[in-house]
Amino acid sequence: MATIKTIAIVGATGNMGSAIAKSLSKKGNYRLLLMSNEQDKLVDLKTQLEKSVTNTEVFAINCAREASWEADIIIVATPYEAEKEVAEKIREVATGKIVISISNPLNRSYNALVTSPDTSAAEELQKLLPNSKVVKTFNTTFAADFITPIIDGKTADAFIAGNNGDAVETVSEVVKTAGFNPIIVGDLTVSRTLERMQLLLIQLTMKYNYNWLAGWKILHH
Repeated sequence: MATIKTIAIVGATGNMGSAIAKSLSKKGNYRLLLMSNEQDKLVDLKTQLEKSVTNTEVFAINCAREASWEADIIIVATPYEAEKEVAEKIREVATGKIVISISNPLNRSYNALVTSPDTSAAEELQKLLPNSKVVKTFNTTFAADFITPIIDGKTADAFIAGNNGDAVETVSEVVKTAGFNPIIVGDLTVSRTLERMQLLLIQLTMKYNYNWLAGWKILHH
């Protein structure tokens, strides 16, 4: 029997963090460590998950370093501007571990990215965590997609980019557990494209009122 991996979700009470936690808790494949500075919301989320699932261990932790120290996989579910602070807290305990980057470095007007064209949020996180295996995924999905990953009869795709093949395969299993169709797209530099894809999807959602329930799907024969 495979060993159950422990996943720390840093920023677990945010829209994306809580959506990921709720999605992963349903399958019982992982032990979840929920980390947030919002203590009341954190306790509420833990209670909610424990009421809705029976075979998943869920713990609430208010320290990013402690949560990351115990984890096999760390999901940084914070806004891009908070990632440097998070990285400084977890750098030592994240050595050798998979760190999932889900953020998109959007400006306040949602009409551009704040990163230069020759980098990405994921690559910047890798620089901050040089001894970790950073993998990009879940950045092209909205929080509502985790509740309904099947849109118009089709399972939404979740794209995965990373430099370490084993880490990418492990994250692919996480993506499957969350209910999405995983597509491995290349090394971490492809994150530049993925982050711009989500910028476009956000702009289209605002223009055409997709109600934040939309996703990318590769159609092929």
